[in-house]
Order: sequence, then structure tokens, then C-alpha cells
Amino acid sequence: MSTQENRPFAVVTGASSGIGFELAKVLAEEGFDLLITAEDAEIDGAQRELNQLTASVECTRLDLSREEEINRLYERIQAAARPVDVLVLNAGIGAGGDFARETELRKELRLIDLNVRSTVHLCKLVVQDMVARDQGRILFTSSIASTMPGAYQAVYNASKSFVQSFALAIRNELKDTDLTVTSLMPGPTETEFFERADMLDTPVGEEEKDDPAEVARQGYEALMAGREKVVGGSFKNKAQTVLGKVVPDSVKAEMHRKMAQPATAGEKEER
Repeated sequence: MSTQENRPFAVVTGASSGIGFELAKVLAEEGFDLLITAEDAEIDGAQRELNQLTASVECTRLDLSREEEINRLYERIQAAARPVDVLVLNAGIGAGGDFARETELRKELRLIDLNVRSTVHLCKLVVQDMVARDQGRILFTSSIASTMPGAYQAVYNASKSFVQSFALAIRNELKDTDLTVTSLMPGPTETEFFERADMLDTPVGEEEKDDPAEVARQGYEALMAGREKVVGGSFKNKAQTVLGKVVPDSVKAEMHRKMAQPATAGEKEER
């Protein structure tokens, strides 16, 4: 048997930077060969860095908000002619702002296509292969945002609520197999997320954030332990998640508003 066949194989989406890159890095350090993807040119630099850590790293630049690009990724997976030992469904984007009066529908529909539709689509394709051989692990990047109504991030939080529910439902369906499904729930993390979501002028955008490498390591360890979910990052995130189980949704929405409302919104309300 070849060396490649002896090494586990992982597929990571949204792997060019942030938590996705750090998850790919942990997997590389733990001896996995990788197929990584993202929509931006940073994916090439990620491949070069990861190549220093593991024997084989393939990358493909794809926009997974488009159905045909998901199919292209699955074709690459099949062309590798290797079973996927770990699938990391991490690709996602954010969108901040007042849904009714500020944000763009086009961007929000693309967010749904990437965060929700592509997650379901790629999972469907790969999990069927995993079930056929009764082996594999899936890690979903959810968020503590999934636990609360997201005032000023309405569509993003809703998308993560979907991902969280979807992951836990699949885990239950597969409980009679050797597959495991784990949900990683980070809090605010030091990535490009807040810049891309136009949220730098919000309290959550300005506050100190968690280290993506630490969050990724927590996610990997939970995945390999077969845990249902893990709240990544600081103790504050864990406390917020516990508190969210007893606080009314209306209160949580108001709490989220205070974190995600841009400074300019407050100015508008005063006029």
C-alpha cells in the first residue's frame, strides 16, 4: 500500500483564511492530506503554507454559492480516488446592517446560497459516500450566533441557526453508524469576517476577539472525540450560550442589537 493510501484525507471549504485555514492547518499537522477550497486568491498562499506541513495539499478556487461550483468540487473529490475521512463545512459569509432599510437583498440571497444551500448540497454528496463505507467525520462551522435572533445580522444568524439544527439532526440520524457529526460554535474571532460583513464600526466588530488557531484546535479535538458540539474561544462564549437557554428570545434580540448595531444607526435614531 502506498504512503498516500495510509494517510487520512480531509476536505476543507472556506480554507483561505481565518478559522477555515486554521482548521486545515491543524489537520495538516495531524497527518492529513488535504483538498482545500475558497473563492478568493488567498487560497493559493494557503496551499503553499500548508504544503510545508503535510505531504499532499490540493487546492481549487471555487465560489460555492453557485451550484455548478459545488459539483465541480465534488468532481475533484471523486478524481482524488480516496475516501474522505474528514469533511469540514466551513465556507460562509456575514452581512451586517438593518434588514428592512439598509442591506442589499442580492448579498443576503448569496449569503443563504453559501452558508445554507452549499452546506446542504456538499454534505449530501459526501455523506452518502461515507455512509456507503460506514466511516467518516463531518465538522460544521456553526456559531454562537445560532442561539439568538440576530438584530442587525438577521440573515446571518438565521443561516447559522439552520446549520446548527441541520448538523444535530444529521448526527441523530447517523447514530447507528460509525460516522460522527460535530458542530463548532465560535464566538467573535479575529478573522476577516467583520470587515467583509461591513461590521467594523459595531461594538462586536471593535472588541477583542478570540484566536482562530485556538478555536480551530478546539473544533478538531471535539471532532476527533466524536462530540456533538463545542463552543469555541473564550469562557464568555460558553457563558453566553448557557445564558441563552433561559433568556427570552426578545431579550436576546435586544442584547444582540447592542453588539451588532453600527454607530451610524444610533445617530439616525436620534434625528
